[in-house]
Amino acid sequence: MSTKKLTDNKKTKAAPPKKTKKPAVKPPSGKKKLVVSYKNLSPELVNLIKETYPKGYSDHLIKVNKGNGEFFYAVTLDTETVDYLVKVDVKIDSEIEEVEKALFDQHDGGDDFPDDTEPFVDEGDDD
Repeated sequence: MSTKKLTDNKKTKAAPPKKTKKPAVKPPSGKKKLVVSYKNLSPELVNLIKETYPKGYSDHLIKVNKGNGEFFYAVTLDTETVDYLVKVDVKIDSEIEEVEKALFDQHDGGDDFPDDTEPFVDEGDDD
């Protein structure tokens, strides 16, 4: 009597687990979060920015990346009821490259030292 090994030619694949996005867990602060342009701020909020950043906000800029590859710069402003992300215009100075080029291209390819220099002579006393 021979024993036949029974095999199932049908292979069942387990369904891959569904990927669900879980929202980030943040502690509830009870505050609204708003993104506004500096141009659209009320005079009271402009004064609050001046009080918050008395020496200017250039050292406090945040680069915010959008999903489409674009970005903007902003500063934070917190009040009792709202946390603001204030979009500000940033002018990138492209003239710096031109100034650097002008400074470094002044070299005429000659000696590294001017001709009117004399060789170093040690005038110190020897003990």
